[in-house]
Amino acid sequence: MTSTTKEVATELLPLIRVYKDGSVERLEDRPIVPPSPDQDPETGVSSKDVTISESPSILARLYLPKLTSHNQNQKFPILVFFHGGGFCVESAFSSLYHCYLGNLVSQINVVVVSVEYRLAPEHPLPAAFEDCWAALQWVASQSAGNDKDPWLTNSGDFERIFIGGDSAGGNIVHNIAMRAGVESLPCGVKVLGAYLVHPYFWSSKPIGSESKEVHEKSLPSLVWNFVYPSVTGGVDNPMINPEGLGAPSLAGLGCDRLLVCVAGKDLLRDRGVWYVDMVRKSGWNGEIELFEVEGEDHVFHIINIETENAKAMAKRLASFIFK
Repeated sequence: MTSTTKEVATELLPLIRVYKDGSVERLEDRPIVPPSPDQDPETGVSSKDVTISESPSILARLYLPKLTSHNQNQKFPILVFFHGGGFCVESAFSSLYHCYLGNLVSQINVVVVSVEYRLAPEHPLPAAFEDCWAALQWVASQSAGNDKDPWLTNSGDFERIFIGGDSAGGNIVHNIAMRAGVESLPCGVKVLGAYLVHPYFWSSKPIGSESKEVHEKSLPSLVWNFVYPSVTGGVDNPMINPEGLGAPSLAGLGCDRLLVCVAGKDLLRDRGVWYVDMVRKSGWNGEIELFEVEGEDHVFHIINIETENAKAMAKRLASFIFK
């Protein structure tokens, strides 16, 4: 009898395992769930999936607040959202993000476009960055009306476009905001604000409370080199280290407002504070805010959406968007 055990080529615990036959096992992925086009019975929020691009394949899940006689003619802010997962796990269609975003939309009345970007290792970076930029371009193009998506054209306010994401998604937000500072979006659309929750930044030199002994073998270091093996400069590339060699000035961030959220127990906590300090010193002429929740860990607000601190996060985001 031949053994059916496959040989492991690489593994990044607790995230992912790659076998020598090329197959990939994502160890922490939640189940994929369908959208709720006719309103979710619990939240009243409607959701549907759309195709942004067929080649490469870029999809998104749209969320629409519950429409009533009071708000059916109202235009809501548009939030283009990038999920976390170290660029290699999770999905816009997973139960985790579907539940989180449905709950968020029910609380703060925004139209959400949650981007299903391609993942490493099958599609190493910069694929995710390119997909998310294409998604933002697609959203901007909807402002032209005529044969566009009715949820966006009827209910979306293209004067109030925000980008946001958690962890790796927060890193994507930064890189998309930098690109928006040098490249125009269709129809003259601008990004009003960006929010980065527990953003994934790193560098070869530890900062704050980060361990000096195991820094090079820490999960953030290992993940970056796994998802972007061809990158120049490793963890000092400007895409993950905004003050790395050759990094463009953060004064070029292409939005008017920034909200950065950190959690007291998070390994990446000091990186969020570091980023805020860098932006403040850069001469960027927008408004930046730092919001810290003590005693919580990485992406706690997505994993446990019903806690008081998770609800406080939603309120803080609402005050940022509706400022």
